[in-house]
Amino acid sequence: MVARRGAPLPTIAEMADWTAALLDAAGATKAKLVGHSMGSLIALETAARHPAKVSALGLIATSAAMTVGPDLLRPRKPTTGRPSTWSRSGGLGCQAELGGSLAPGLWMHSGAQRVLEQCRPGVLFNDLSACNAYQGALAAAAQVTVPATLVLGERDMMTPARAGKALAAALADSRTVVLRGAGHLMMAERPDELLAASAG
Repeated sequence: MVARRGAPLPTIAEMADWTAALLDAAGATKAKLVGHSMGSLIALETAARHPAKVSALGLIATSAAMTVGPDLLRPRKPTTGRPSTWSRSGGLGCQAELGGSLAPGLWMHSGAQRVLEQCRPGVLFNDLSACNAYQGALAAAAQVTVPATLVLGERDMMTPARAGKALAAALADSRTVVLRGAGHLMMAERPDELLAASAG
């Protein structure tokens, strides 16, 4: 089977509609949507735009606004993105930067950078632009009635815990878990704690 590669979707709303279409294509009547960072905004917007398709939300490293620094949005290189700059801008908590991987011998900072480098040219720039432009999180949260679990990192500099708590306050049925010492990339830093928090 040959995978088709279309142009990256430019807005969170379009990504949400694509997610709903994916559920239809998979034959799923309802699903719990779990998203990290930008993915959390997509999950939230999907639940607001397509409420019949979503049974619950897991919002990881989330906030009502995800402002992206100007260095990552400079138009001079819209086709490349700069993963090394992004991964150095607060993605990991201090413990992770010093080591601390659960898998001996792995360097989490470098691993995160390698993942970002696998993006097709222009995709990272597109996605960061979509995050920066999205202003609908609080309005979407006001429409969501399904249970939502928010997992936030105490040392997250990209989506600070206080901003995640503000989003939680706008949701009708939410539970918030803050992982002590964790940064933005909790899947690498605290996989077991993140899984337990998301499933709780």
